[in-house]
Amino acid sequence: MKKTIKSLCCVALLILGTVSLSSFFVAHSYNSPFRWKFPYQQQGLTERQAAAHLLSRFTYGATPGEIDEVVKSGLENWFKKQMDADLPDDSLNRLLAPYDAIRLTNTQVVTEFPKNAQVLRMAISAGVVNKDSVKTDRKAYRDVLQNYMQQNGMKPEQELFRQFINQKILRAAYTNNQLQEVMTSFWFNHFNVSITKNDCAQFIPAYERDVIRPNALGKFNDILLATAKSPAMLYYLDNFTSSAANGNVRAAKKLIRAAQLQNMPSQMVDSGRRAALVNKLQKAKNTQGLNENYAREVMELHTLGVDGGYTQQDVTQAAKVLTGWTIYPIGQYGKLGKNIMDKIGADRLEKRGFVRDSDFLFNANRHDKTEKVVLGKHFGPDEGYQEGVQLLSMLAHSPATAKFISRKIAVRFVSDNPPQSLINKMAKTFLDKDGDIKQVLITMVSAPEFWNASALREKTKSPFELAIGSVRSLHADIEQPYQLYNWINKMGEKMYYYQAPTGFPDKGQYWINTGALLNRMNFGLALATGRIPGVKIDLAALNNHHEPESAQAALAIYSKLIMPERKLDETIKRLTPLLTDPNLAQRVDEASSNKLYAKVGEPAEKSMTAPEKMMADNKLAAQGKSPNNVMGMQTPGNNNSMLGQVVGVIIGSPEYQRR
Repeated sequence: MKKTIKSLCCVALLILGTVSLSSFFVAHSYNSPFRWKFPYQQQGLTERQAAAHLLSRFTYGATPGEIDEVVKSGLENWFKKQMDADLPDDSLNRLLAPYDAIRLTNTQVVTEFPKNAQVLRMAISAGVVNKDSVKTDRKAYRDVLQNYMQQNGMKPEQELFRQFINQKILRAAYTNNQLQEVMTSFWFNHFNVSITKNDCAQFIPAYERDVIRPNALGKFNDILLATAKSPAMLYYLDNFTSSAANGNVRAAKKLIRAAQLQNMPSQMVDSGRRAALVNKLQKAKNTQGLNENYAREVMELHTLGVDGGYTQQDVTQAAKVLTGWTIYPIGQYGKLGKNIMDKIGADRLEKRGFVRDSDFLFNANRHDKTEKVVLGKHFGPDEGYQEGVQLLSMLAHSPATAKFISRKIAVRFVSDNPPQSLINKMAKTFLDKDGDIKQVLITMVSAPEFWNASALREKTKSPFELAIGSVRSLHADIEQPYQLYNWINKMGEKMYYYQAPTGFPDKGQYWINTGALLNRMNFGLALATGRIPGVKIDLAALNNHHEPESAQAALAIYSKLIMPERKLDETIKRLTPLLTDPNLAQRVDEASSNKLYAKVGEPAEKSMTAPEKMMADNKLAAQGKSPNNVMGMQTPGNNNSMLGQVVGVIIGSPEYQRR
């Protein structure tokens, strides 16, 4: 991975720097009095270097002065407080106060942020819109619908997603409980759901708030069960429709009757009754039956892993175990259970084997009541909801799951290819400690492999990590979080919209290519020069308002401020030619589009791609031969512009892309 990034950085005028960090830490049980000690000195590290490493792994990036704070409180004590995740967040809570939508229940969301089709149906029912005019005058009916929504206190769904994305950016940037937020992102990506799937989209804010974040540092079995019962996951992987092929005898009889009526002479059956029954038949055909999507993904992606030892037969049997796991009726959702709910009544559900837990419903009438066998374990017959609970618990406690989850955690916090010796230690703790995520993290950070030089700054920041780390390192004031989201999206990470259930790959090679590096440079320049609306920074304040004597002095000073405790000589040397080019932002933008400077057939020096042209021009600049006379700052009055360009170059540098 290092070689790949290095070669790409050459194209983008940048070469990766390396700093060796290593240490070791001995820990006792999390719940017992601990005498943790990080023997970083034995590994050649200072206390500040060890603190910097912890911050790079367990936060979204160090804020100014945070290394000093960690050293002052003690590295071990800081880590414990992060695992406790109960530090006060008063300032963050004040910032989140205006975002009222993020506190709504799923039921309230469905009511206040209805989907367009639902609004149209309500408007037609209310006589506000003529259904015959819908296709003939689209603009007119859109205006009518918008007015109808406003009068009835409804808001567009996009406003819900905007608030949701804004709060995520603010939490990541400002929370004192950084580890909890990092783990929230980790688990959301692991149990990925996507706004691109229309049915589950509205439930995603509550999914992160009520399912992922509270369980991010708990036990794996708890978060697995909570995700399985969440409306977001039930809709995303389609388990809400899954049912036994003949789970309801009365429904089956109706189907047979309807099928018979289909073949009867029309004169023998009332046409209205015949049409209604045939319609029921078609609907039943569409809804009855087994859906294996969730059963497959819960084994392949959530627990055992692709090589976890299960077969297609296990998938099918697991799907049968999970039949009847659906959503409690909410507005237009949960239609499959609404009629039953109306007939039985909520107070009589439990007696009939139904189980309700908030927005989750186990529909006993749709459950496969036969005996099932998954991975050699027998389920049923007819043990209802508990079959699914037992199945998920079995998967959560499997040795294959312990290895799979431990590896994913190690990939997130150690390196793209963590040593097997570390994974084995973490997996053992996972099994011994009932899937306690805190204990697994302690084992990881206690191991020599975590502190080994080969694992330090081996991770490449995702666009989200880059953007949040940058505003944290520059102590930015974020007034318009969505502006940062736009940049994160531009750099290749559209948060909450990743369509596949795998979640975003956690590998550097996924994020890094020539275009990505140039977009990251563009982001750094835009942020540092104040060209991102609603994101304010005070670069002078970072250096106690001491004005650097030159661009080169600024590069040295601010590199150390933004990338503390690293060896930066090579990085500074490579970045120096970029400091004073007045057209740098424009040329980086051109390079990110990979425009050609000349047509085919022109001299080689004119047919270079934009990145190659930038490289050649900056080599001339480094020698004082630039045709544009871009070397040197002419007057102190240009200092603000100069400082912004210097800091932008630092943020866009490959060394800053590492954590």
